[in-house]
Amino acid sequence: MTTELGPPDATSAGVVAAEVTAHVHDRTAAGIAAALSRRIRSGALPPGTRLPTVRDMARELKVSPATVNQAWRALAATGAIVARGRAGTFVDTMPQPVRSTPAGRYQRLHSQSDSSFRIDLSRGVPDPALLPDLTSALRVLADDGAIDDLSATYLGDAMLPELEAMVRVDWPLRAERFTVLDGALDAVDRLFAAHIRLGDAVLVENPCFPPFLDLLSRIGARPIPVGMDESGLLPPELADALATYSPTALLYQPRAQNPTGASLSASRVRELDEILANTDLLVIEDDHSDGIAHSPLRSLGTRRPTHTVHIRSYSKSHGADLRLAVAGGPAQFLDPVIERRMLGPGWSSRLLQRVLLHMLADPAARTTVATARTTYRTRSELLRKSLSRHRIHIPRRDGINLWLPVTDENAAMISLAAAGIKAAPGGPFELTDHPHTDHLRLTIATLHPTEIPELATHLATAAVAVPTYRRIRRA
Repeated sequence: MTTELGPPDATSAGVVAAEVTAHVHDRTAAGIAAALSRRIRSGALPPGTRLPTVRDMARELKVSPATVNQAWRALAATGAIVARGRAGTFVDTMPQPVRSTPAGRYQRLHSQSDSSFRIDLSRGVPDPALLPDLTSALRVLADDGAIDDLSATYLGDAMLPELEAMVRVDWPLRAERFTVLDGALDAVDRLFAAHIRLGDAVLVENPCFPPFLDLLSRIGARPIPVGMDESGLLPPELADALATYSPTALLYQPRAQNPTGASLSASRVRELDEILANTDLLVIEDDHSDGIAHSPLRSLGTRRPTHTVHIRSYSKSHGADLRLAVAGGPAQFLDPVIERRMLGPGWSSRLLQRVLLHMLADPAARTTVATARTTYRTRSELLRKSLSRHRIHIPRRDGINLWLPVTDENAAMISLAAAGIKAAPGGPFELTDHPHTDHLRLTIATLHPTEIPELATHLATAAVAVPTYRRIRRA
């Protein structure tokens, strides 16, 4: 984990660009990163040294700032340097050897031992039995000849015009531009790559979906936690974070938040909008549970359409293998994403878009999604009521996850494992090292009503389990 440095002292006031660039012989991003890494490892640039700005380096090397920024990101990912916002970028502790396996929060969340548990509550995915039938949709499209016009061409619109017309009907904001991406995480990743730079502060919910934090870590950005309650982000904490960190963006989930299940209220939207009124902050909304959420969608984009990109994912409602999410918002934020993507995959499969378009209009598929929404609510309520009989009271939230408070995360996980039950640890979701309460995230999507009473008993036991050893928290 990157160590936060204190203010630079007189011995580490910084070096001028010429001192660093004199040792750069390869002016590619890789060459710049390698040269600086060698200087840090040799001790020529000791920990605490303030580095030149990206623009100063670029001017001295006669390369673009983007090239230097790419090198800075790579160095930050290894722990060689750390960005401290307006204070500058500093040499951190010596970088550690690259691990053979990923060590991100998402990897901590999903270990490779799933098959050894009789009940798996850790995965955060929908019930496959409650998804619309993809093969039926493909069969109908083939019979209607709708697939024949999807010839192998690199030209044409990245998003089917018919799909854009359909999503516009109930889109929560006046969007200048729409595009289809390969799921919500792909959309967030591409927006980060286009608009977030090394050292930028990005406001996120606390607790937060772990992959978001991993993405920010990879680009050397700083996630700034904003607490939340059942109505979403807390206005006082948002105001404090804005004043303290001068953030570039805000990323949040407007309903069925993962892991807490919280959803924005109408009054909370008004409060947050008042706080954001005089900012140019990019707001990224991840509506990951569209279709299966009971809460109405309340979007900051209704009040901030020129600064909000809304993402609607269809993975939980229609199937993860579709790999589709729609992003809609201002052209200034989405055009760079669309243009950069044309240099890579170009577009998301138009065949899959056609399948989604069919299912969004098909009465049978719509009924299946509505049934899933009701079933998830029923399963969640059954578990909540069973837990309440054990004096564990979880607020009624939305989506397919429950956020269970426990005395000790590790002890609770061990207690459940002994009963053949797997849950997701709460630690990877938390931005603070010492949260007030430990939690587990429970995914209720595939629970059968007959197993819920016994499960609640095991969860109640786990919730009060205490470690038999002196607890050492992860650094």
